[in-house]
Amino acid sequence: MSGRPRRGLVAVLSLAVAFASALIPATSYAAPAAAKAPRTVVLDGKRLQDTKRRLDQGDAQLRDTVRKLTAIADGWLTQGPWTVIDKPKPAPGGDPHDYLSQAPYWWPSQPKTTDNPWGCPYVQKDGRRNPEVDSGTDRPDLGKVFNSVTSLSLAWYYTGKKQYAEHASDILRTWFLAPATRMNPNLNHGQFIPCKYDGRAIGIIDFSQQYSSVLDAVAILDTGAPGWTASDHASMLDWNKKFLDWQVNSAFGKEESAAQNNHGTFQDLQIAALALATGNKDLARRTVLGAEKRRIDPQIAADGSQPQELARTRSWHYSTFDLVAHTRLAAIGKQVGVDLRAYRGPHGQSLLKAVRYLLPAATGAAAWPHPELEFYRYAASDVVHAAADAGDKDARAAVPRLQAPPGGDLWGLRPAAEQLDSIAG
Repeated sequence: MSGRPRRGLVAVLSLAVAFASALIPATSYAAPAAAKAPRTVVLDGKRLQDTKRRLDQGDAQLRDTVRKLTAIADGWLTQGPWTVIDKPKPAPGGDPHDYLSQAPYWWPSQPKTTDNPWGCPYVQKDGRRNPEVDSGTDRPDLGKVFNSVTSLSLAWYYTGKKQYAEHASDILRTWFLAPATRMNPNLNHGQFIPCKYDGRAIGIIDFSQQYSSVLDAVAILDTGAPGWTASDHASMLDWNKKFLDWQVNSAFGKEESAAQNNHGTFQDLQIAALALATGNKDLARRTVLGAEKRRIDPQIAADGSQPQELARTRSWHYSTFDLVAHTRLAAIGKQVGVDLRAYRGPHGQSLLKAVRYLLPAATGAAAWPHPELEFYRYAASDVVHAAADAGDKDARAAVPRLQAPPGGDLWGLRPAAEQLDSIAG
């Protein structure tokens, strides 16, 4: 596919998928949401169920938070679905179903000419996002897919309004399942660099930083959402199994697992989440357990700082970013019998120490003493919430002084750490 498909084509293909589905009798997968807790991966399904019960009983604070959530979800109802085939040119391999993204911190160093249309060679400017990455690739639409299905599935779960579930289902089917529009289950062309690399292992982070939320969204829809069928469930499970195999066995997957910084942590998160979601509990457990010495020991110093992330031009962002991966990995650990928060490294390193290191800046009590191009205090709010829920007294005391992110604090409805100031790199 050499040209850019019109958005109208996406709509036609989506309608065709919906029409074909209507011709085949389909039943919603599993039981109604009220009947049992969703089998989520990072989120605590029983906690979601209890939150829904308290909401139905009239909890005023939760009702206020749901209004914030549904305001976000309502905004998604008029957007999408999106498809990986909707880009000006296919990925270097020529298959329009292959995902493509561009390295965010690499910039042209020469004027763009007829003989050198990209302005090559490209040079790295850490923390400075090249606006080219937001056009011509799948990365912007991927972010919309991830964010929309997360908000829409939760909005359906808490309100029961079918339009949220139906739209989330349509978005998932269009991006992952429908033969005409689906993405291939690989990331062979993530974060390419013009004139240099057709794809890099580092591009896996485009998925690993948020895909575990998609797995949770699917688990929520699996509780009986209108529009999400048993066939959808089976097809999504098959896609995730193939994607997990690529993550574990491909050269790029192995390279990303060997990364020593936040990329390695997020890859562990993605593999553990996919493993748990697809029934491979042993792999999930081994991955979380291995994070003790592979991630906590080398990444967190005795004082709780993260030296590799402090060396970045966006040191606050990357310190909170890496802790989001650790925090979500710890949540998976609870489901497979590994208490990652209780682990102490040879120099006393721990996840709680890493959170405490952020508290002065997170609460506004002190300035962040390291380089940061664009400081957002609220970036640490979710990891502090998680530490407080885990019983840390310092984190609990800090919670009232946290800054809410844009759109409001949704922790009460989705208690799993998210990167609240994502710069997608």
